Amino acid sequence: MLKRTLILATLLTLGLGSMGAFSTVQDVPAPSESSAKSFKVDTVHSTAIFRVHHRGAGRFYGRFNDVTGLIEYTPGSEHGLSLDISIDINSVDTGNEQLDNHLKSMDFFNAVEFPAMTFKSDEATLIKPRFYRVKGIISMHGISQPLTIELEETGLASGRRGELVGFETTFTLKRSLFDMNYGVEQGALGDDVRVIVSLEAIAQ
Repeated sequence: MLKRTLILATLLTLGLGSMGAFSTVQDVPAPSESSAKSFKVDTVHSTAIFRVHHRGAGRFYGRFNDVTGLIEYTPGSEHGLSLDISIDINSVDTGNEQLDNHLKSMDFFNAVEFPAMTFKSDEATLIKPRFYRVKGIISMHGISQPLTIELEETGLASGRRGELVGFETTFTLKRSLFDMNYGVEQGALGDDVRVIVSLEAIAQ
């Protein structure tokens, strides 16, 4: 009888121990903000495109070819994203040299005095997988304004050049907020400018 009791007690002890082992749930830690990677914008594969209404008729397009900057990013993290982007005004490209020079003049960007347009983020929040709401400050023509954009992570990849990440956003700016009023009152050029910024960056 004593032997049977000892065997039963042993089996119960082992069973409870096994149940404890199987019932233990290990939490998978969320991505740490401190594990953010630094990515350098690849100028060759990044661009900023703009569109403005011309004389109430067509929509005219141009681009800036020289986009640089740094991106700190933790994929999947709720707040693990920050941007510091700069666009060289002298890289404006409309396909027409005369028009490019006009855009660089004091009528528009005044590239001599203000050679760069910048955006620096203050806050980023993941709103759905791969999409962030990013708040920051955009500066051009000597004026800074708050700007909130929706930024899509378009992909992560690894290759010969290392780890790559892509982002894209589309937003609208009013030229008049930056004291660029040329053609607005006359209706020659729209005040609203549609902007697409597409970035590819390389892990450092």
